[in-house]
Order: sequence, then C-alpha cells, then structure tokens
Amino acid sequence: MRQVLQIARLPWRWIAFFVIIMMAWAILYAMQPASQFTLAPPGALEIFGADYWAALCRAGAAEGSFLEIFAMWALMAAAMMAPTAVPAFRTFDDLTHSGAADGLSFAALVLGYLLVWIGFALPAAALQMLLADAGGLDAQGRSLFVGINALLLALAGLYQFSAFKQACLNKCRTPMMFFMAHWRSGATGALSMGIKLGLFCLGCCWALMLLAFVGGIMSLLWMGGAMLLMSLEKLPALGRYLTRPLGYLLLTAAGWTAFGAL
Repeated sequence: MRQVLQIARLPWRWIAFFVIIMMAWAILYAMQPASQFTLAPPGALEIFGADYWAALCRAGAAEGSFLEIFAMWALMAAAMMAPTAVPAFRTFDDLTHSGAADGLSFAALVLGYLLVWIGFALPAAALQMLLADAGGLDAQGRSLFVGINALLLALAGLYQFSAFKQACLNKCRTPMMFFMAHWRSGATGALSMGIKLGLFCLGCCWALMLLAFVGGIMSLLWMGGAMLLMSLEKLPALGRYLTRPLGYLLLTAAGWTAFGAL
C-alpha cells in the first residue's frame, strides 16, 4: 500500500517520462522477429495507422526502409538511453522545489536530451542499411562480418580509456556540477541544457551503442544489458570501477573474435 501511495504522489512529469519509456520498450518487443503483430501496444494502430505499424513490426534487421530502421533506432534511444540519465533528470527535478525550474522546463530538458540520441539514430540507421544491403546482418541484427565485429569491439574497448570519454563521464556522474556550469533559465534554456547533457551522454556511450551490431540490434537481451551497464557506469560511486575493466574485457573479446576466425 505504501508503494502504491508513493507512485500516486509522483509528479505528472515523471509519470509521463516512465510511460514513454514503457511504450518504447513495448513497441520494441512487438518488433522482435518471433513476436506477432498482435503484441503491439494497445492504441498503437490509431497513432499512425495500421499499415505503418504493421510494416514497422514486420521489418527485420535486414529489411525495411530507411524510415522504418530510423524509427527503430529512435525507439532504442528512448528505451535505452533515457533511463541512464535519470540521476541528472532527478537532480534537475529537485530544482523545481526551489523555484529554479518547473514542469515545462523538465519536459524541455528531456526533449533536448532525446533529440541528441534521435540524431544518433540517423547514422546508425544508415550503417545498418549498408550492412543489410551487403548481406551482412542476420535476423537478430548481428553483423556477419567477423572483421567488423572485432573492429567495433576494439574501438569500444580502446575508447573506454580515452580522456574524452572520462571528461564526458565526469559530467554525467556529477549532474549538479553540470547544471551549475551550464545553467540557463526557462524552457528554452532547459532545452539547451538537455542538448548539452545529451551530447555528453553521447560522448560516453556512442561506442557501446554501436555494439548493437555485435550483440544484435533486434535483441531485447542486448538492449537491456547495455542499458543496465551504461546506467551503472554513470553512477559516481560504482562507475569508476567499471570503465577500465570493461575496456579490458572488450579488447579481450575483440582479440578472441579476430583470432577465433583464423
């Protein structure tokens, strides 16, 4: 009963935030190769029309138009990356109690953050189209080219040790310091801060996100695992113990992948 009361007291902005994330995950589930179109979220048919959703949910990793593939990556961005920024969003939300921000500013901040990752969906979708046209993807969206898999793993592993990633992680791990350094008032200012926050997040996670081509673009298991890993890496107390070991693990996987194919 206490948990129900706590949920009932959530501000509308947080309810809307989690509803959007749940809807994104539900649609991604409906797009799984083994799923039936009847598993699409209730009401989805009425949003853009049955034909659109049927085409989107039938499109496998190696099929579909650029628009459909881009929509899938945009959904992945909302489903995977929005939860990783909850500490930053919560810090901003705490400022609403002091009158420094309001609900509209919160929505603008989240929108700006997601716009960055939706932008990332454009080149990611283009890369997927290239691999699909070359016959280099299986039904789950895993690359069939060993060289590309090893390269992506090595790139992600080396990037774990880069100064640029560390700088971006520092911003993500200390959201209050971020807002103090980049504060701009009003909804327009919040949108700008959301974009900056999204860019720092992109600087942290772009290489890990590209590992979707190794783990499977259509794999919910990979999506959930990557989301959890990136969320933990952004935590100040725990994240610093994950970054370098993860880099060594990815480099080992890259070597195993490359030499295992010889």
